[in-house]
Order: sequence, then structure tokens, then C-alpha cells
Amino acid sequence: MKRVMTSKERVLTTFANQAADRVPINYIANPGIHQRLLTHFKLRAGDDEGLRKALGVDFRGVSAPYVGPKLHPDLPERQVDNWGIRTRWIEHESGGYWDFCDFPLQEADEETVAAWPMPSPDDFDYSRVLEACRRSGGYALHVGGPGLPDIINGNGFLRGMEQTLVDLVTDDPAGLLLATRRTEINLEVMRRTLEAAKGRIAFLWMGEDLGTQQSQIISLELYRKHIRPLHQKIVDLAKSYHLPVMIHSCGSSSWAFEDFIAMGINVVDTLQPEAKDMSPAYLKKTFGGRLAFHGCISTAGPVAFGTVKDVVKSCRATLEIMMPGGGYCFAPTHCLQDNSPTENVLAMYETAVAYGRY
Repeated sequence: MKRVMTSKERVLTTFANQAADRVPINYIANPGIHQRLLTHFKLRAGDDEGLRKALGVDFRGVSAPYVGPKLHPDLPERQVDNWGIRTRWIEHESGGYWDFCDFPLQEADEETVAAWPMPSPDDFDYSRVLEACRRSGGYALHVGGPGLPDIINGNGFLRGMEQTLVDLVTDDPAGLLLATRRTEINLEVMRRTLEAAKGRIAFLWMGEDLGTQQSQIISLELYRKHIRPLHQKIVDLAKSYHLPVMIHSCGSSSWAFEDFIAMGINVVDTLQPEAKDMSPAYLKKTFGGRLAFHGCISTAGPVAFGTVKDVVKSCRATLEIMMPGGGYCFAPTHCLQDNSPTENVLAMYETAVAYGRY
């Protein structure tokens, strides 16, 4: 029998496309199902760490909190963050969510974008990073996340999706400057966070949504022209600290995976199995051994709409395809949705524990 690994050992072994003692497990969820899981495990509201332990989660995020001034005014019926991104609350039958709106830089020129208030890397409290790392010592700690740099979505939150795509096609200087400013700020915050962690970070997580369910959002040529150079800066930062890189990308995005490999990216996250060229079998056959995988458990499939039996069957099938030889982390394709029955989510994680051992 293999010895029991620490979470950090388990994740790094998997990221290196080798078989660990079991598949690493990760968790991300919307507030409604998250609260129902807390209630199920008889945990108090806000005990996120207790829930992660109950589910067997191997990953933990580390960040430096923002402590600078408020940069954008409050608006009625809106949430406004320090980048000036605005959201409004949208109700639906199983809960609700904050949806992006208004797009204040939609018609902005280059001068307006250059003057738009954004957080300064000086206004984050890096002194808290090391203690956060120490509290989560044995886990696979990461900096960054799916929203870094997330150029298409991130620019879209401020300029609207249509204008953002037009910017990429037409080389609009305002849109390109917005992408560059956001990336450079995030890059410096991440660099200082890694420095403050003093070698305790396991990997860097970045993201960019590149596909719809049916096809790619932009051409490979456009990706290489405007987005890959900014992505490469983040990868290069990680490599300067000898860290593996995981990239999040929703939808049909395997068309970009050869570029990811060439850039030095080690792991791909999300892996929506219903999207074009994203089935577990296709990914394992085409990229297995060259990329590790994190995700594949659809939040729009049996977990949301099936029975417990359906969930177990689907999760077992994914494990059987993705586990051989290592290189697979069990995780939902996106946030678990509020319409997912509690018993289905529990079955999902119970299946990972029961059948995810080598």
C-alpha cells in the first residue's frame, strides 16, 4: 500500500502526472448549496475550513487582503468593487447571483482608461501571508485563481463582452491598455505575495475563459497576438519561483492546450465534459502525460439534475478514465450551483473518497 501523503505532496505528485495515494479533491460552490452543506455537517455559518476538511479538500488559497482606500463610490442597487466593476442582484427559483452590469468603460478612450482608479500593489497587507500559510501548512497552497488575469471576462466586466471582443479584433488601444494595466497590477501583487510566503506556496492558479459550449470564443491567432503574451508573464513569474501553473478555462478550450504546454503551463482546470472536444476520454488520450487535469465533474449534469445513483455512476466513470497513470484532480467544473441537491453533492465527494484511491 502507498503511504498516506500530505495534501501538498498529493497535489504536486498529481501535477507531475504521477499517481499519488489518491486523487486530490477540490471544492467551490455558490452560497446556497454551501450553506446547506454546512448545515448537513452541523457546522456553524462561516466555518468554511470545517467544511473543506469534512469533504477531504486538499487545496487552500492564500492572498494578501486589500487595505487601501475605497476607489469607487457606492451606487444604489449595485455592488461596486475597487476596480469599478458593478453588479446587480438577480433572483432565480433556486436562489440568486450578482450579475455584471453598467460597464462603465464601455465607451472609454485610452486616456480615460489610463486615468481609471485601480488598486495599487502597495495597498495590500502582505504581512498576513506567512501566517496564513502556516495555518494551512500541509495543504496545497496556491496564489491567484480563475480570475487572474481573465482578460476577456475581466475587460468585459468594465467594457462589456461585445466591446471587449471588438477591442481584440481591431487592436483598440483603450481595450488593450485596460488588459495590460489589470495584468501588471495583479502580477505585482502576486509577486509580492509569493515573496511574503517564503517558499510555502505549492502552485500558481490563473484563468481565461476561451470557449463556449460549441466552439472557441476567439481564434488561435488572436489568442497568440493579444492574450498569450500577458499569460506568459504570469507563467514566467511562477517559473521564477519554481512553481507549477494551473489555468482555468471554461467551455471548449482544448484548441489552446498545445499553446499552454509550450508556454510551460502544467495543469488545466474546469474541463466541462459536455463542451466540444472536452470529454474526459478525449482529453486523457490527447493530452494525458503532458497536462494534468483538474475538474471534469459537471455542475450542469447529474450533480444538478440526476439522482444519487446517477451521480455515483458519472463520477466513477470519470475517475476510471482520468485516474490511470496519475494526473487527475477531482473537482467540479465550476461553482456547484444552488439547484444541486445536497445529497447529490455529498454523493459526489463520497465517490471521490471511495473510488479515487490508487
